[in-house]
Amino acid sequence: MAKVTHEMTIMEVLKMDPGVAPIFMKHGLHCLGCPGATMESIHDAGLVHGIDVDVLVSELNQYLETSA
Repeated sequence: MAKVTHEMTIMEVLKMDPGVAPIFMKHGLHCLGCPGATMESIHDAGLVHGIDVDVLVSELNQYLETSA
């Protein structure tokens, strides 16, 4: 399975596995269907929302590894 990177958009990750939605929401990214989710990288969204992107990406990858 592919790994989540800082450069991916939220929507790209959601398409990999919709089960990641709660992880994004836990980190304050609640608007998963907004236009920014399809255009903005996870890194950029993290900057705007003051999120530690390294932790977010790590949790997303841990989830994807265990759900495979």
